[in-house]
Formats: sequence, structure tokens, C-alpha cells
Amino acid sequence: MSEFELLGFLFVCFFGGIIVVHRTGVDLGVTDHGSIVWDEIVPFWLVLLFCPMHWMWQSTALVLFRLFDITKPQPARYFDQQVKNGFGVMCDDLVAAAYTLLALAILRFVLE
Repeated sequence: MSEFELLGFLFVCFFGGIIVVHRTGVDLGVTDHGSIVWDEIVPFWLVLLFCPMHWMWQSTALVLFRLFDITKPQPARYFDQQVKNGFGVMCDDLVAAAYTLLALAILRFVLE
């Protein structure tokens, strides 16, 4: 599968996730219930798509992603606190993925 096809797959998973995560949140009565993990999975797949294929880079990517997902730097915090629907739930993790990719790019520049 080409990178273009993988991006298309992730696009479908992300926008499908908006609908499914929203509906699940409504059914559970909590917008971003802890049992909903699709919002973490899809953005992390994106990170892995652009991450070097080495366990050390991938481990670093996971730690960075979780750090940004937990601390929620802006605009992730905005999506988490203000956009109470599937779009907000998915986007706060997409922002964490973007910060992760930026941090990885900086690390690669410094180390290589």
C-alpha cells in the first residue's frame, strides 16, 4: 500500500471516527469517555506513517504523543474544552499528533 493510499485510509478513519466517536459519546453520556480510544489510534497511525522505521523512534513517538495528548497544548486544549462533539474529540488528538511530528522532526534535525 502506498503512502497516498494510507493517507486516504487515515482520512476515512478520521472522518468516520468523528461520527462514531460522537455517537458513542452521546450513548455513554460523556463526550470523551475514557473507553473511547479511536481518537488516539487514528492520529497515532498518522505519526507512525511519518516516523522512521526503528523501534527507538517509534517508542519516542509514542511517549511524545502521550505527553502532548495528556498536557493538551493549544489548540488541543481548546478542542478538548470547548468543542464537545466527535469533531472536538478527534481534533484534540490530531493536534497532539502534529506536535509529535514537529518534535520528531526537530529531534531528527538535531541528531542526524
